[in-house]
Amino acid sequence: MQTIDFCDFQRIDLRIGTIIKVENFEKALKPAYKLWIDLGELGVRKSSAQITVNYLPENLIGVQVLCVCNFKPKQIANFISEVLVTGFKDQNGAIILSTSDKIVPNGAKLF
Repeated sequence: MQTIDFCDFQRIDLRIGTIIKVENFEKALKPAYKLWIDLGELGVRKSSAQITVNYLPENLIGVQVLCVCNFKPKQIANFISEVLVTGFKDQNGAIILSTSDKIVPNGAKLF
């Protein structure tokens, strides 16, 4: 594994936000959802997430997720993804979202 300096880590803007809206992403090549995430002072940001194996849209509303907020926006089909929602692969390779075990303010930075 390559090591990095702490200053490299500090360049990544990792923040937590609450999912406020979810839609099926019909035009995505792989099954995905469109997410709208309240990131506090950063406002509501959009993301495309391939999390359909482990999550139903109605169960995602109100979930806090850890997001990378300083990637360049990326166009996926007809949708602009503004943040990257983070997660881990489960034993089958499907994504499990990175969350917090306690509620924290939207937009709080990871330290």
